[in-house]
Parts: sequence; C-alpha cells; structure tokens
Amino acid sequence: MDLLREFLNNFDLYALIFLLIRVAAVLLCIMVHELCHGASAYLLGDPTATRAGRLSLNPLRHIDLVGFAMMLIAHVGWAKPVPVDMRYFKRPKRDMALTALAGPVSNFLMALAALGLGSLLYAFAPENGSIVLAYALLFLCYIAVLSVGLGLFNLIPIPPLDGSRVLFSLLPDRLYLRLMRWERYLMLAVIVLAWFGFFAGPLNVCMGWVLERLCAVTRFPFAFIRYYFGF
Repeated sequence: MDLLREFLNNFDLYALIFLLIRVAAVLLCIMVHELCHGASAYLLGDPTATRAGRLSLNPLRHIDLVGFAMMLIAHVGWAKPVPVDMRYFKRPKRDMALTALAGPVSNFLMALAALGLGSLLYAFAPENGSIVLAYALLFLCYIAVLSVGLGLFNLIPIPPLDGSRVLFSLLPDRLYLRLMRWERYLMLAVIVLAWFGFFAGPLNVCMGWVLERLCAVTRFPFAFIRYYFGF
C-alpha cells in the first residue's frame, strides 16, 4: 500500500498525457512514411514489401527502436527500412529514387494536412477554448513537427537514408553499386552521429524554416509551435 500511495502522490497526469500524445504522433508519422515507401515500390512493380507484411497500418511493424527513441527525444529519427528489390523495377535507379522520395514527401504532406486541420480548429474554437481542444492542437503540432523532422532527416544524402537513393541515382552504375556495398557501415555511422546530436543544430534550423512556411500556407499560428517546441 505504501508503494501505491507513493506512486499516486508522484503521479503527473499531464506529463502522461503529453507522453501519450508524442508516442501516438511518432507512431503515425513512422507508419505513413514506411507505408508510402512500400506502396510506391509496389506500384513500380516490386512486391517485396507486400510479401514481408510491410504494407500495413500497424505502426509496430515499422518501428526501429533507436530511431523511435530519437524521434521522441530529438524530433528526428528513422524507421525500420522497407525491403526493396531493385530487380523488379523497369528502371532500377530511377524507380529506387522515386520509392525513396515517397517517404519524405508523404511526411511533408502530412505536416501540411495536420497544420491545415489545426488552423480550422483554431479558427472555429470557442473563445474560452477547452482542454480537449488544447490537446488536439498539441497532437496536430506534434504530427507536423515530427513529420517535418522525419522528412528532412531522411533527405540527408548518406546511406541508408532516402536522400542517398536520390543522389546515387545520378551516379554511374558501377559507382552506385560500390557505394551500396558500404551501406551497412554508413548506417552505423549515421546512428552514432544522430544519437550524439551531430545533426541536431542544422536540422532544427531547417525544421523551423519549413514549419514557419507551412504555417504561413495554412494560416496556423507559428507562435504556438515556437512556444511548445522552441523554434
């Protein structure tokens, strides 16, 4: 009983709600990102993701634990890569680039949609507001911030991030394949650099710039995001 009483005395309901909002937003952003990778590959002729069960609305199928933790802590991270077999593509390098771009593009569109919906809620909300509305707006802001962070981080042209697929598609075939052989080692380097915050400064600047422009398009108050996220 003493342990239960101590737990209840130290229990912070608002902190728990904020944590649940962040976790839900991370799971949604990851699921959309990877689902769009898989759907793009499938439309271009590669059934590998489908056979692996990755064309799924279950976010748990797409989680990489380190990338998930990074998104919760630093607002940037990654998911478990969708398996892609270039041999199914008619134009392998081009189709791989399109498959890679599908993830970040989906995140930017998701951020735009979240801020657009948030703008409507903000405009038609009663003057005194409500706690439910505040949580809904915060959830949409988390979706926008995490989506932009996930999209920008994955555009960095270092394997295995999506930006490398786009950049390497412009290279000669021999050099492209040679760089792909080093992917697993470069992936470890990316994880270490991200974990120690190497990308944090430049990404925060880019995230703030993108979010401010998305807010301008959707007429969502950027001050709300700046207040909660420090951009």
